[in-house]
Amino acid sequence: MRTQLDCLPCFLNMALTGIRKACPGQEDVHEAVIREWAKGFAEADLSESPPSLAGRLFRMTSKHIGDVDIYKVQKDEANKRVMELLPSITETVYGSADPLLAAMGVSIIGNYMDCALMEQFDWEAELGHLEQGLDRSLFASFVEKVRVDKSLLILGDNAGEIGLDTIFTGLLQAEGVKVTYAVRGKNILNDATLEDAKFVGMTDVCEVVTSGVDTPGTVLERCSPEFNERLKRSPVVLSKGQGNFESLWGVMPDVYYAFKVKCPVVAGITGHPMKTSLFCRES
Repeated sequence: MRTQLDCLPCFLNMALTGIRKACPGQEDVHEAVIREWAKGFAEADLSESPPSLAGRLFRMTSKHIGDVDIYKVQKDEANKRVMELLPSITETVYGSADPLLAAMGVSIIGNYMDCALMEQFDWEAELGHLEQGLDRSLFASFVEKVRVDKSLLILGDNAGEIGLDTIFTGLLQAEGVKVTYAVRGKNILNDATLEDAKFVGMTDVCEVVTSGVDTPGTVLERCSPEFNERLKRSPVVLSKGQGNFESLWGVMPDVYYAFKVKCPVVAGITGHPMKTSLFCRES
């Protein structure tokens, strides 16, 4: 997916919000970062995907603040809140008519835990509508393929969300499916890293690997050679979150996508309105 002009104001908002939280009161630093990003916009190649371009811009930020995890507080809060609610959510999923479908609904709702959008959407309020709007036929064919191949590679997205993903992952592991869960290689926005995977217990549920990326999406050019090889060998790939969708849509065939539609640009590309819980595959 190419970067659209409408993506650029969103990038600036993420940068300013993050830098103000990481460096409170340091107006000179805030201004330096925003000026550098504005210069980056002038030189940007909009044929890049939004996560690729955002990653490039955030790497420029480190010149001013060092290697700081600017969204660490939000990530920790999201992880802790999910762990508080996880027992009751798990009970609801297990008691549903189709636990795997319900677990997928939970995972997609968790995609609302996005640093740029947390104040706009209330993921907890949606927990009463787990399977609403999902393509049940496509999901059933996905589950059948996973069961046949006994293998699934999940491309994880955000902190907090990764805790909810343990339900779906655990159900498949219990069926004898070997699930591998991939996290980011470095801190970027509020995306999940190995530290988050350990905190929520994903490392106790399945194999967790790092894709090596320092971008808010699985940008193939930024993945490690080892992970790219794993990606090619994986018979079934599930891409979680809008950032991974933006990175891989139109680039990698046969990927299943599960995410919340959270911006007008992606709504236009998918043909689904904002707030849709989307489980899809590029045709």
